[in-house]
Amino acid sequence: MPALALLSALLVLGFEQLVQWKYGTAGALGLLLLGVGHKARNPAVSSAGAVLLAVLLTGPTL
Repeated sequence: MPALALLSALLVLGFEQLVQWKYGTAGALGLLLLGVGHKARNPAVSSAGAVLLAVLLTGPTL
């Protein structure tokens, strides 16, 4: 069980570092809002994070 928790934590941290490297601080903020909103079961906060990430992903193409 501890090995699974450690592997999961490493995966999440790696994904977060990848998002921050590619999309900067705004990407990390969007990911944080999405995670906090999901954890708190607050659809407004998670939607704000999802919209921020979507804008970052589609920004250069618009």
